[in-house]
Amino acid sequence: MYLSLYNRIAVFRAERGLSRRQLAEAVGVNNQTIGYLERGDYQPSLELALKIARHFGVAVEMLFSLEHFESIATTLKRAGEDE
Repeated sequence: MYLSLYNRIAVFRAERGLSRRQLAEAVGVNNQTIGYLERGDYQPSLELALKIARHFGVAVEMLFSLEHFESIATTLKRAGEDE
């Protein structure tokens, strides 16, 4: 059984103004690998997932999930209702 792995790499990259090349160099992979990851065409090794999470300073679960991430708009709306 094949499980999809969803990620927010592009969101974190954009938020920090990083190019794919910059992130790739920081974690020691080819910049095409970052593109494949972002599109879901490639699943990272545990080591690579942890390196990416460490680079962004977040838990790996903030970047990768077995379920779809809710949209940023939904997250923000829910956060506003909790205040």
